[in-house]
This record gives sequence, structure tokens and C-alpha cells, in this order.
Amino acid sequence: MTRRGLLGLGALGAVSAAGAVGMWKAASGGATNTISGTPTATGPVAPAPPSATPSPFAAAGDLTKLGGAVPFTAGKALLGSYLSLKGMSYPEAVRHRRKQLGRDHRIAHVFYAWPDRLPTSIEGMPKKAIPMVSWRGPQYDKILSGDSDDLIAAAARRIKELDRPTLLRWGWEMNGRWYEWGGFQNKRNAEGYVKCFRYLREIFDDQGAGNVAWVWSPNWNSSPDEDWNRMEAYYPGDDVVDWVGVSGYNLHQESPATLFDPVYQRYAPRKPLMITEVGAKDHGGTSKADWITDFSEYVAQRPAIGASAWFDTDTHSAYPEAWRVDTDPQSTAAYRAMATSPRFSA
Repeated sequence: MTRRGLLGLGALGAVSAAGAVGMWKAASGGATNTISGTPTATGPVAPAPPSATPSPFAAAGDLTKLGGAVPFTAGKALLGSYLSLKGMSYPEAVRHRRKQLGRDHRIAHVFYAWPDRLPTSIEGMPKKAIPMVSWRGPQYDKILSGDSDDLIAAAARRIKELDRPTLLRWGWEMNGRWYEWGGFQNKRNAEGYVKCFRYLREIFDDQGAGNVAWVWSPNWNSSPDEDWNRMEAYYPGDDVVDWVGVSGYNLHQESPATLFDPVYQRYAPRKPLMITEVGAKDHGGTSKADWITDFSEYVAQRPAIGASAWFDTDTHSAYPEAWRVDTDPQSTAAYRAMATSPRFSA
């Protein structure tokens, strides 16, 4: 698995906050740190008032059909993480978190570049964990021309060999300007992304990769913020999407509702939701612990959220140690309380 190339803090200091995020995302390799979005306010954003949200699936019929190969249960959420800690191998980091939390994560999030051989096993992954493979994309013409058919078919066969339900998150954050598979870097062509997503799914289905649950995962806001780049323009269709995901980070004190409600309100009546990347930055005092608690309460109020994968790392130099869940005792306790709550017991 190819590791991500990163910009240093010095390079980031020379540009605006929005530009820094864009530059950081553009310097991408395989294992990708995707701190998402641009500032929406210069100060704290007030959270939405708490309110019980009724299940959007009350009239949906057979709930067992939702989620594809990774089934969804309304009101229960899988808790997972992308886990990369300094000085630890992945198996060591898994054991460290198990000791802290008293449980394993249920989703093991890993990143692969487009030409990488996708995994047939993940060393150290908890026994009951579901892999979530975030697979980078190329420019659209490399797929739609047919030139990558053999690569795609081989990837499908390898994922099939995992022999367990697997979440596949291809071409995430396509509504941002920072990745080569985004519409912005493909002549502002959102429809091209839709065609690629459907093309990949057809080949995977042809290869018999029935253990794959397909995750469509935009960024919480679009950059550039223009009509052609609206996230819904990239939606491949209910027939090929099993889970709708979204990336969003507490980078500028955005509330969980600010980050995730637009996606929730649009797609929860149709699909189970997954917070595919999330993290909380320390803004002083107990702000990080408070945000983790707010996030836990937010998920508890929205039964269509069936999974969440924390971005739990201190190995991405642009924000050193910002995204670990255990940067202080209060944050560790808040994350442990969330992890052991009934809402995250799936």
C-alpha cells in the first residue's frame, strides 16, 4: 500500500486556510489523509438544538435489504477507524486501542492507490471487523476508455478473496478540487464520475465480488461551490450505491449538524448513512472532548447513521497529533464513552 506524500507545516503557513487544505489534499499518494472542507465561519458554530429524529425507514419495508453486503440496522452504528499511530505497527495500534476502550473497532479503514494491489487480508485487523477500502481513482478517461479493465477485474477478484463483507469507497470527496478523480480536475464533468462509478460496479459484479458493499462518499461541502459541482450531481444512482458516506472534520469549530445534516436530510430516506471520515481538533480547554460528546449525541438522534469511521492518527504532519482520539484524558474518556454506548453497539 503506497504511503501518502505530505506537505510540511512551512509550506502550509504560506497560504490561506482554504488554500492550505487544497494544497495538502493535492499532494496525494496512497494512504490518504483527507482533512475536509474550507472555513465556513471565523468563530464557533452553534450546534443545532437537540431534537429526536424519527426513523426515515419506518415505511421502507424489508430493512435487511439496506446496506448490501454490509447490512444496516436502524438505530445501531458500527464504530470504526483509520488507525495510524507513531511508533506502532497496525497490529500494535489495534491492541493499544483495545486496551484503552475495552473493545475493538468494527470497521478497519485502509487506503490504496489506483494501481495498488487491493488487499486479500489485513494483518492485525480485529477478527470481527469489517474492512473499508478507500480506493483512489485516476482521471476518468483511464477508466471509460477500457484501458483499466484488467486492473479493475483483478482488484475485484482480490477483494472477493477477502471472503468477508467489505465496504468499498471508491473515489471519495469527488466534489472537492484536490483529487484527480474529482470533477474539477476532469473538465468540470460530474457526469464522468457517475459513469466511472457505474463502470467499476459492473466489472466487480461480473467478477462475482458479491461481498462488496459500495460506498459513495462526498465531502461535506463542495469546492468550488458552484452549481455544476453540487454533490448530488455526482450521485451514481440508488441501484449501485449501498451506503452513502460523508467526510467532515471539526477543523474550524463546525458543529456535527453543520457538517453532516445536509447529506443526512437528502439521502437518509433512501440509503443508510456512514460518517466515513471524522475527527475533532483541539480548540482549547475541553473543546475536543466536548465535540466528541456532541458527535455521539448527534448520531444518537439520527437513526439512519449506521456507521462512523474516526480518522485516528498522529502520522500526518500538517496537523501533528491533532486527530488522535487520546490527545488528553478528557478526550480519551469522551471517546471511550461513545465507543461503549448502546448506539455504537453494532
